[in-house]
Amino acid sequence: MAREYKIEDYRNFGIMAHIDAGKTTTTERVLYYTGKSHKIGEVHDGAATMDWMEQEQERGITITSAATTTFW
Repeated sequence: MAREYKIEDYRNFGIMAHIDAGKTTTTERVLYYTGKSHKIGEVHDGAATMDWMEQEQERGITITSAATTTFW
């Protein structure tokens, strides 16, 4: 059964920062601590959840923006 929430209970936020500021690392922790993922993916291992492109995984950088949903 799908969860139902009032629109007043929704919060949207974005993470923007300079290169190598820890955006992907922060996102990985949010996903882990909210139960969305069961392992913290590391950028240097090519295992970051939001870095889905092969080139992102190989180079250890984020190329495209990504969106996800989680419950806090």
